[in-house]
Formats: sequence, structure tokens, C-alpha cells
Amino acid sequence: MQDLTFETLIAVFEEIFGRGLFWAMVVGASLVTLAYLYVLIRDRAVSWRKFLFAQLSMPVGAVLAVWFVMAMTKSRLSDIGGPIDVTVLSCIALVGAIGMAILVYTLESLIGSNRTRDDLGKP
Repeated sequence: MQDLTFETLIAVFEEIFGRGLFWAMVVGASLVTLAYLYVLIRDRAVSWRKFLFAQLSMPVGAVLAVWFVMAMTKSRLSDIGGPIDVTVLSCIALVGAIGMAILVYTLESLIGSNRTRDDLGKP
């Protein structure tokens, strides 16, 4: 692999996760992103209660993302060999944490209780 192109990255991810699972994850992430944008446009304000709950879920998302990638690659934490491995694992955890926060905020806004729907604009 001489050049790192977008097509090469897609091929690598399809090899790691399998073609079906990879594209299912892409579609799922796209749908959650569109739902999140819908919620932000619909509400026209950030609900700080939902935002706090979403932030509290971030460590769970980080652990789940690392666990998922480790399971798909049949790796263990003892296989970490150097700084690039730690960097990649940290990036996976960061993306998982952010993704979980977006998912939790979106779900709480779309299907949350009346208590959380009415808190927009309150200090």
C-alpha cells in the first residue's frame, strides 16, 4: 500500500468489519446524524439537561467502541505494540464517546419524557 486513498480506507474497513456490517454502520451513522440535525433545527436550542445526560453516557460509548473494534479484529489490549496503536485506540474511543453522546441526545429528544421535552429555555 503506497498511497492512502479514500477507496483504500473503504476497502480496509470492509475487510475488517465485513461488507454488510460496514455499510450498515455507515447507514446507521448517517440516519443518527440526520436525526440529530433535525432535533437541533426543530428545538432551536440546546437542552442542557439532555446535554448533561448525553455527556454522562460518553464513557460507555468509548468503552463499547474499543470493545467492538477489539472483537472485530480478534485483538486484545495486550496486543498494543507502540504509540500508533495507543493513538488509534484513543481515536476509536473518542469517536465512540462522541457518537454515543449524539445518539443519547437525539433519542432523548425524539422519544424522551414530557419532563425533558419541557426544559428548553429554562436556566
